[in-house]
Amino acid sequence: MTDDHDGAMVGSTTDVERTIAAVWRIESAKIVATLTRMVGDFSQAEDLAQDALLEALRQWPADGTPRNPAAWLTAVAKRRAIDGWRRQERFDDRIATIAYDLEREQADAMDADPWDPDAIDDDVLRLVFISCHPVLSREASVALTLRVIGGLSSEEIARAFVVPTATVQQRIVRAKKTLGAAKVPFEVPSRQEYAERLSAVLGVLYLIFNEGHAASSGADWMRPELSFEAIRLTRVLTALVPRERDAHSLLALMELTAARFPARVDAKGEPILLADQNRGRWDRSRISRGRAALERADAVGHGRGAYGLQAAIAECHVIAASVESTDWERIVVLYEALGRVAPSPIVELNRAAAVAMATGAASALRIIDRIAESGALAGYHLLPATRGEMLLRLGRREEARSEFATAAELAGNDRERALLEAKASAD
Repeated sequence: MTDDHDGAMVGSTTDVERTIAAVWRIESAKIVATLTRMVGDFSQAEDLAQDALLEALRQWPADGTPRNPAAWLTAVAKRRAIDGWRRQERFDDRIATIAYDLEREQADAMDADPWDPDAIDDDVLRLVFISCHPVLSREASVALTLRVIGGLSSEEIARAFVVPTATVQQRIVRAKKTLGAAKVPFEVPSRQEYAERLSAVLGVLYLIFNEGHAASSGADWMRPELSFEAIRLTRVLTALVPRERDAHSLLALMELTAARFPARVDAKGEPILLADQNRGRWDRSRISRGRAALERADAVGHGRGAYGLQAAIAECHVIAASVESTDWERIVVLYEALGRVAPSPIVELNRAAAVAMATGAASALRIIDRIAESGALAGYHLLPATRGEMLLRLGRREEARSEFATAAELAGNDRERALLEAKASAD
């Protein structure tokens, strides 16, 4: 690459495309948030940002990459917005409105206290709450969050969730139309509804991470890039709301869980279960970051919630030298606490697996049988899979093989199905 006369870097088209993709991934949320504040419409802001990207693809290969690419994209998008107002003969009114808003913001800043510990004034945070607004379905919120906050393309989201690109595009278009029809404002919700809305945001990030940790379908057992994106977004969120316990707790859970990723699959992508993992391959830096995040969550106070308890369970695993030396009794207690905070048959199933390690398979099997009798997890492949493990440990091989076969039929992921089929056919 060489410097041009403006100090921009001129390079190949491929290099420029990589630069644009990187800038968009990192800065898209700020760009769209800034434009949303300006034009007052989220959907229009996202369209303006996309138009600026197309302009960059046309200009940067010839003119070079600007020294501040994000500022360039934002400026181009703002000019397009102003051009649109001119064409609509609303330019004067619009400029007057912007000037009035600016004067009001400056006056408010003069009158405001130097620091308000409850004040949250960040355009990106507003955008996060818009992407996870209650008027949207969970699927739409996930797609919109990854597109607008994460900067992923529709194709990348489609690959991550193994759905057609057209499906993702339709979800995003419908989500934007729904937000427009509902006239969702560009604002952080009031304190009265803040906790509930933040819970929805965290729930979307948790769902994204879990889909990467254990893919629900497709040929790959894991999609780590999806989990890493969820971690990045959660890290951004903790910086925006540093006094929110659950945000730090979720980040801790993600980091501590992702620390085991390097050892969860072999060179061919085949699953490696916890007992067989090489713990020397676990990511120690993620473990340190996860434990530090859990400490920050605890420092906020109010006790541990569902994410904090799950993070504590993950911590028990990553600090143990082996499966045998793991503090299974503590894990059982943590699952019992989790079951009280966030009761769920899946939590109870996980508790049963911990009970098996702490006190034996017979005790665990009784718990699993109660879950099966309730019908709460009918069709969930991990119920017969876990039951099969308990039966195998108790020497009831034929029954175990039957359970593994049932689990294989229910599994949506190809790798996991093959693993269960191998157990069903094992001698």
